[in-house]
Amino acid sequence: MLNSKIWYLQRINLFKEIPADDMEELARVTRMELAKKKETIFLPGESSRQVYLLKTGRVKISRISEEGRELTLALLEPGEIFGELEILEGSARDTIAEAMEESQLCVIQKEQFLSLIRKRPELSFRLTKLIGLRLRRIESRVEDLVFRDVPSRLAHLLIQLSEEYGKETPEGIILNIQITHQEMANLIGSIRETVSATLGEFKKEGLITFDGRKIIILRPDLLRGQIKVS
Repeated sequence: MLNSKIWYLQRINLFKEIPADDMEELARVTRMELAKKKETIFLPGESSRQVYLLKTGRVKISRISEEGRELTLALLEPGEIFGELEILEGSARDTIAEAMEESQLCVIQKEQFLSLIRKRPELSFRLTKLIGLRLRRIESRVEDLVFRDVPSRLAHLLIQLSEEYGKETPEGIILNIQITHQEMANLIGSIRETVSATLGEFKKEGLITFDGRKIIILRPDLLRGQIKVS
């Protein structure tokens, strides 16, 4: 059990290249948890006592606006860490973490996580880079909300998804991610009906097509042309 946990932890971007003895200690102080589909992992206002590593599944990080609309900040894939920013800041949670499908989590208590960071300053530098990258993605999404209309925001999202999850095929770029119209709406600050209608327009224009529930981008060049600043 310990060896399998070490094997997994070594595949977390943050913990690559740390010494074997530190990895063994980390494996001993962590525990595994299973989050069912749609299960809430934490809510705004909760105290920050744990850091989470996503082993399998997908997790959504979101925030509820003053108008009561959900805005998705990040879709996390296996190998990613979350819940660390509030630990470092010593603040309460200000986002919602929810399992989008059954997910296995590796949980590290606050004290053990901070102890490891103090012991290995290079982890702090690596963590800062990861947080910076995530914040830049969020800032890009906010800029979309302010300066672009829904078709532009949706086209931008599809291009981003193609860069992260796309696979080249003879037909086009297939997005190897299961994402619903509602989830896309939450990512671009729109509503499901508008996203569905806009995807239909993209299909009519020959920009995309569908393979079951997956989207295939046929003309990424023309799809990029849809990204305009209003």
